[in-house]
Amino acid sequence: MRGVSARSLDEVLSAAEDLAAEHHGLYDELFAIASMLDNAPALRRVLSDPTVEFDTRSQLINTLVADRVSQAATSVLNTGVRRRWSSGRDLSDAIELAGVSALVFAGQDINLLEDELFELGRVVRSDAGLRQALSDRTVAFEPKANLLETVFGSKVSEATLALAGQALHARTGSFEKSLAAFADIAAQRQGLQLADVRVAHRLTDADRARLADTLSEQFGTRLHLNIIVDPHVIGGMSVSIGSQVYDGTMSSRLESARRRLAG
Repeated sequence: MRGVSARSLDEVLSAAEDLAAEHHGLYDELFAIASMLDNAPALRRVLSDPTVEFDTRSQLINTLVADRVSQAATSVLNTGVRRRWSSGRDLSDAIELAGVSALVFAGQDINLLEDELFELGRVVRSDAGLRQALSDRTVAFEPKANLLETVFGSKVSEATLALAGQALHARTGSFEKSLAAFADIAAQRQGLQLADVRVAHRLTDADRARLADTLSEQFGTRLHLNIIVDPHVIGGMSVSIGSQVYDGTMSSRLESARRRLAG
């Protein structure tokens, strides 16, 4: 989100985070509210319309959701309704991301969560059949959720499985893009930035911790490393942070030398 919606999003996420520790099911309720708004575009437009008095919108919220969700979830929605949005869709997207943030701030181990989300995404990308099954929009949600539980239920935490389940709705893109967006927002709200580090060999936990400290100092921000083992690297490493790529691999140096010689 950009502009006015980005500023409003920050307020909604903060509201969810403040309540998350005492309301561990808040994330699930916020996901349900996002789904409700998706299925009611007229309601979404009214709730995000600044020309409609806030008291009117708040009363509408109380009428529709107060008996379905907790006071905490209603409070987060009211925070969103008080803010300005570039579009009604931004409001429902913000509520979904508030659910992600609420889950993270309910006492989750952020490093474990990020590792599991990255590994789950990697497994899905590497298995064409699984990827197709989870991304097929013609398949109902329930069978895909059951498949997700069958494949990953015993391998990842409940929090990771909950975020992957929400990503199945693919509200703002594909399953994989949604999962990556959730990982990004979870890291950002904990003051972390995700870095994809491509190396030739698997790192020990100690080596990974030292590398994280070194790169965090070098880039001036706390980093969580997603380690990608790639035999083609040969030596050295490449680091991708957002759209920035720093390639110090031996393979890239050899390719650069080959091009110079060929030229």
